[in-house]
Amino acid sequence: MQTEGGGSVPGVAGQGIFVGTFVHSFDGKRRITIPSVWRAQAGRSASFYVLPDVHEEACLCLFPAEEMLRHIEKLRHHSLADRRARHFARVLGSQSELVPWDTQGRIRIKDDLLAQVGLTDTAALVGVFQWIEVWSPEKLKMAGATDRTGLGDAAQYVGF
Repeated sequence: MQTEGGGSVPGVAGQGIFVGTFVHSFDGKRRITIPSVWRAQAGRSASFYVLPDVHEEACLCLFPAEEMLRHIEKLRHHSLADRRARHFARVLGSQSELVPWDTQGRIRIKDDLLAQVGLTDTAALVGVFQWIEVWSPEKLKMAGATDRTGLGDAAQYVGF
């Protein structure tokens, strides 16, 4: 696997662990480049599922296929008679898409998803271990999404 700087990182390709922050501009066709180190982490599937954030943050979430399958499996445990689970699946599924990357690692997210979170010229791609968040750089700052305040309490909460 090659990192963005060209260095090799042995033994981590395909693990599905996304870390770091990358800021990229959209090209003329409104495509954004997924860093090569993250494409290697996504596994065999050359695509990501793009979903609006379920917690109503001003970002989009990119999930590699294997991670998305883990979440879908949880939905499968709910009965078809479970209206709440069906509503969740219907709304999220209808607003999501599967986007492949091209040979240069670029993806094209549909315009309505970009507009929902205010993405225009530039995007901040934030690694969140199992997935990637795509933010407007300005909204990322406003949300305090990288503020370390309370990080110790949060680490204790999740048992880290």
